[in-house]
Amino acid sequence: MIVSGDYFELVLDFPLEGAFAQESDMDYCYQRIEGSLGVIFVPRSSYPDLSASRFLYRYIPELFGLEGFPSAGSAQFDPQPLEISGILSQQRPPLELTGRGVIFAVIDTGISYENPVFRYSDGSSRILAIWDQTDQSGQPPEGFAYGTEYTQEQINEALLASDPHSVVPQRDEIGHGTAIASVAAGSRLDGGVTFTGAAPDAQLVVVKVKPAKQFLRNYYMIKEDVPAYSTSDLLFAVKYVQQFAVPFERPVVLCIGMGSSLGSHNGGSFFTDYLQHVTSQLGMVSVVSGGNEGNSAGHFRANLTEEAKLVEIRVGENTRGFMAELWGESPALFQLSIRSPGGEVIPEVNFRIGREVDYTFVYEKTRVIMNYVPNERNTGDELIVLRFEAPSPGVWTIQVRGVRSLAASVFDIWLTQKQFQDGEVHFLTPTPEITLTMPSYTTDAVTATTYNSSNGSFYYNSGQGFSRTGRVKPDLAAPGVSVSTVNGPYSGGAMAAAITAGAALQLMQWCVVEGNALFVSGREIKGYLSRGAREESAYDYPNRQWGYGRLDLKGTFDVIAGRLPG
Repeated sequence: MIVSGDYFELVLDFPLEGAFAQESDMDYCYQRIEGSLGVIFVPRSSYPDLSASRFLYRYIPELFGLEGFPSAGSAQFDPQPLEISGILSQQRPPLELTGRGVIFAVIDTGISYENPVFRYSDGSSRILAIWDQTDQSGQPPEGFAYGTEYTQEQINEALLASDPHSVVPQRDEIGHGTAIASVAAGSRLDGGVTFTGAAPDAQLVVVKVKPAKQFLRNYYMIKEDVPAYSTSDLLFAVKYVQQFAVPFERPVVLCIGMGSSLGSHNGGSFFTDYLQHVTSQLGMVSVVSGGNEGNSAGHFRANLTEEAKLVEIRVGENTRGFMAELWGESPALFQLSIRSPGGEVIPEVNFRIGREVDYTFVYEKTRVIMNYVPNERNTGDELIVLRFEAPSPGVWTIQVRGVRSLAASVFDIWLTQKQFQDGEVHFLTPTPEITLTMPSYTTDAVTATTYNSSNGSFYYNSGQGFSRTGRVKPDLAAPGVSVSTVNGPYSGGAMAAAITAGAALQLMQWCVVEGNALFVSGREIKGYLSRGAREESAYDYPNRQWGYGRLDLKGTFDVIAGRLPG
């Protein structure tokens, strides 16, 4: 049921007990994550199609996309991004921080485990375990019901075989996870400088995430063949990684190079809440990418007043469809109408609790479905989910009017992220701020935006802060343009997250493994890195693009040593 496309999956925040759970003839599977959080799998044939009204918005899994991509640049190793971040200097005496005793966990597309950069000098693997959620041929990890776990012993056995994949068949077909792992925890080759990551002595734990089921791809109208991953599988992956952390002895740094442009942009989702819970524990650090949506024209913000605001969306030819989410702060109320490029109008909708409006234009042949959520449970805010199916090309106009408006009330609309769209879809007057992808708004996770270390400029595609309610995110900016990986140069938010995770690995070695600050969690590590971030006189801080400054691990240790800036 977990892997079958014939079953819906829904994330629940209440335990299944009582009469429902005891019905022996019910066809379902429930997998608990922690506390009241779990995932239920039910047959699609017995339930209607997904909608935020029929199933409740918070129970429908989000979909996450990859946030790093191959880019132009030299195939030769370039240490400059690590050097400018103060990372390589800390590998050298006197500190000699190389990630010894720390575990680097990457939840992504898998890993090319046979690559020499993930081995010790004797050829054995530095990877402690791989959970391949896509492989149902072997034994799942203890406490989990799908996928196959490969231990370090099995990986070493595979490395001795003439065909390693006949023993451990896991592969990283996309290369994204391998690129992240090599930047954060790749090792030196031949004892020289052919390639090195930030923490070349760290051990690794890898989760190869299962691709999202087709019913979710259809619901979000995602472009064919673009990788997408479900909240459900990411929740299980985080739970798996969590069990490797041993307080005071074996710390874990988790890196997530995936994100979603939908959601509240203020935290308040099952995934961000669970990630926050894990990150707040001793010995656990989470580092997340700020994404690449800052230049996608996928966000619109305006004041909510009694006078209607016009929101214009440009749609290109042959666009299959797209989703948008409109969020407003409680207790403001708003109504909307929609005008097609040909002039047909959906009259102003008078929403009521749980209402779904399903409208098909006569001449445009476009279907628009609007789901109204007056008090979204995770945030308490008002939400309208809009689905445009087979939209006609041209400019679509959404008219938004405040029924009850308050001073300084605003509303925000976000579109599905650019990589998921199968055609041109963007706002004509976009707002580049508040474009960090989820789960960037996890309070104690270290959120990194991206800059180009070769010229010092902010990466034009990088997501920007703050949160929808003004909470400070990102925490810092890190290099993420043409960064050297074992798969060649990569760019994007995932690379900035990988470099930042490498710095966190070094810092965790100093704090926990070497006993200098045993009682650390993600919050303390975030504080250390933020205080040491390098400021530029041209900007005010905290900053929507730069957070508290540029990643500078040397600066962090200068602050620890009492060498204050200036």
